Amino acid sequence: MDEGSGGVAPKRGSLRIWLALLLLATTVGCSAEPEHENEVHVRMYDNAFSPPLLRVPENTRVVFVNAGRNPHNAVASDASWSTEEDFGDLVMPAGTRAVVEFGEAGVNPYYCTFHGTPNGIGMAGVIVVGDVEYQPTGRGEVEPVSEPTGTTRRVPGGYPTIQAAVDAASPGDLVLVAAGVYREEVTVTTPSLVLRGVDRNRVILDGEFVRGNGVMALADGVAIENMTARNYLLNGFFWTGVTGFRGSYLTAYNNGDYGIYAFDSTDGLFEHSYASGSPDSGFYVGQCRPCRVVLRNLLAENNALGYSGTNASGELYITSSVWRRNMVGIVPNTLDSELLPPQRGATVVANLVYDNNNRLAPTHPSMASLLGNGIVVIGGAENTLERNVVADHEGHGILITPMVHENVWLATGNRVRHNQVVRSGRADLGLAGPASFDNCFEGNDHETSAPAGLEIFQGCRGLRLPLGFDLVQSAALLLRARSAGQGDHPGGDIRDQPVPPDQAQLPGGVAAPVRPAAAVFDGLGFDLAAALPPPEAESVLAASATGVERAGSLARLSDAWAYWMWLALGPIWLAVALWDLARRSGPGAVRAGWALVSLALPYLGPAAYLLAGRPVLARGPRWLLVGGATLAYLLLLTTHALCLAEF
Repeated sequence: MDEGSGGVAPKRGSLRIWLALLLLATTVGCSAEPEHENEVHVRMYDNAFSPPLLRVPENTRVVFVNAGRNPHNAVASDASWSTEEDFGDLVMPAGTRAVVEFGEAGVNPYYCTFHGTPNGIGMAGVIVVGDVEYQPTGRGEVEPVSEPTGTTRRVPGGYPTIQAAVDAASPGDLVLVAAGVYREEVTVTTPSLVLRGVDRNRVILDGEFVRGNGVMALADGVAIENMTARNYLLNGFFWTGVTGFRGSYLTAYNNGDYGIYAFDSTDGLFEHSYASGSPDSGFYVGQCRPCRVVLRNLLAENNALGYSGTNASGELYITSSVWRRNMVGIVPNTLDSELLPPQRGATVVANLVYDNNNRLAPTHPSMASLLGNGIVVIGGAENTLERNVVADHEGHGILITPMVHENVWLATGNRVRHNQVVRSGRADLGLAGPASFDNCFEGNDHETSAPAGLEIFQGCRGLRLPLGFDLVQSAALLLRARSAGQGDHPGGDIRDQPVPPDQAQLPGGVAAPVRPAAAVFDGLGFDLAAALPPPEAESVLAASATGVERAGSLARLSDAWAYWMWLALGPIWLAVALWDLARRSGPGAVRAGWALVSLALPYLGPAAYLLAGRPVLARGPRWLLVGGATLAYLLLLTTHALCLAEF
């Protein structure tokens, strides 16, 4: 997820949180997707823009966000625009933002006057507006190729640095890097290059916490294999604005943003790779539709998020991978800070997701609200979660929830089927709301759900009642996001995260076939039905819970604040119910009766659920309280189903 995006709501101060709560409270009935003005964010770090190459349609607002600790700015190389309209002295202090609108098609190079130069040296970037040709290389137009040239450029035997070999290479060449520690930042502008280390664990790019990206690919068809990137301020391995990419047998650890990252890129593959110690996500695919991307046989641990997929939609497959000991496991999500919202159409199949409760993982403050969840779809639509093994989470095993950002994004049409979900602190399956419609749950091996009876009342083939969601969880996430924004959140430092053990080598090593990243997706022959969970899934299922019971009580305690918040919003709920029912036909007494029911029922279920979790009542007739909660939810569903049908 992007900077400032955080779980359900970004950090915008307490006023923004209360407004978000009001939006959730008043989102009753069917909602359409909001009309979205083109807007995308560019983050300013010390001292780099991310992403440095951005392609946007005409009439797009670019929001520059200073996410660094130092002052920065953005000024066109030809002085035609700058952030001066928002900050007259050109200085953007840390934590501020400025908006520049790009109307006409063209290529717009820019730089930071404090840390870059107009000719693109240092802190500089390019915004390509509209359908115009742009080649990041200075050698003119260079076409990608699908076959290798047979030329090998060796580092350091033939070239002193990786960057020197990359700059000298032609499309289809192999750049082969010998064992050693390389203290440099590599930018690839030649298409169809294959960059390979002779030993995954001994070829190490080290950012020393002063460089931006380990390897940044700005050209189509670049494959990176069999090496490690560590200690970079931004990303370990990064593809942006490309068609055709592949990352195989890569290790990325303790980098300042993402581990292995593809942005605005399509036709790609991440496989047999490892990512840890990232305060955003270990693996990231963002802003693509259709993506035509496969992630398989990956391991992510000790990150804020194992996987994040902001506005990544269509032909995107995450399969047969392990996501463990992160703060959160897998998070497809919608944000207004990137183009192409909403996120939709990802397929998450046959993964092992367990013990994502890591309070010591590094994190951006805004993401801490999601701690303790396995798979979370945030404001996403038409995603498929199937045949995953999800275990030992303090919050939810699988959770579907709306997103409140610049707009309210619904969680609609998601399918949760045939997963094994065990030992969750709050609920194995969760559907948060309002603004969650037409989702279905079927054939999952689970014990608990919030609300109760998800598979009965939100089935994929039978009954599916509208507004059948947990009224509490979204508010709880918002309140946690507020606390995190005020500095009350867990999280460690990237410099203190564990160094991973040696990882498996590229089969064949130096002698492996040279394959530029051409027609990657079509060439996979990917058989989703044959995908299997990782071998350790059986042992995880057989293990006993560790700390989840304690976590469950903590989850209920934090939810208590959300219950009281919903109670405080009772007058607003009543006003909305009265307005909605007054505009419908029918006797006045019927309208008033339904209004009162709409007021009362949202609190009966949560209240009974809360009481059932209190220690003083745990020894009492718990079944009666839980039964009362279930009955209240059923009445709520019936009421709003009739309301939606314009009874």
